[in-house]
Amino acid sequence: MGWLAGAGLFLAIHFAAWITSLEMTTVFSSVVLVATTPLWVALVSPFFLNEKIPAAIWWGVGLSLAGSLAVAASGMCVIGGGLKCTLTPQLWTGQNLTGNLLALVGAWCAAGYMIIGRRVRPSLPLPVYTLGVYGSAALALLAMAAASGASFVGSKVTGQFQPFSALTWICIAGLAIGPQLLGHTSYNWALGYLPAASVSVALLGEPVGTTILAFIILKEMPSLIELAGGILILVGIYITSRASTGS
Repeated sequence: MGWLAGAGLFLAIHFAAWITSLEMTTVFSSVVLVATTPLWVALVSPFFLNEKIPAAIWWGVGLSLAGSLAVAASGMCVIGGGLKCTLTPQLWTGQNLTGNLLALVGAWCAAGYMIIGRRVRPSLPLPVYTLGVYGSAALALLAMAAASGASFVGSKVTGQFQPFSALTWICIAGLAIGPQLLGHTSYNWALGYLPAASVSVALLGEPVGTTILAFIILKEMPSLIELAGGILILVGIYITSRASTGS
């Protein structure tokens, strides 16, 4: 029960820190820093899980991180007469510094969540594990939200309180059913069979899925940089998966 509560607390802090960081720093900085999760998992796994990290997995982690960096930087870089990138100055001062630190905390907590999952999941059925972890994460987040004075049914717009619309509730339900129940449960299922470093690399497939969904739903055509980054991510995941299964 202690391990389940610990994993849930790590997951809750990951969500709270990372989402808050998006209000304080650039999307580029936040995404790049939180995408370092596989690196921390790979560094910690040999000590806490006694899992040796093969060289191929390190190559996969490196390629996927490079691809994630390319996708995150795509909004600041254009190809035309050469590669031109514009970086927001003073990313490590004032509020930006706080946001970047929160994103890094999000990465560390996601790594802790994965490490505990790999340790506990092989000995627990998936429904028992997810109920304990998601339940403790929900309680922790509820306590954080209540302590911050946030409203659970609406928000202030131009100084006046407005209840959430039906569309907002549908979006909230969609986040719970899709990314959480389906997405995170898939990761937790995999942690019962694969090294934590390998499973954490799959997290970097999210930018690829985001690009595809943006094309289908928002008609946003991915840039050449996004396509190149997506290919690097998929190649890294493929290399890591083959190394993890020994195939």
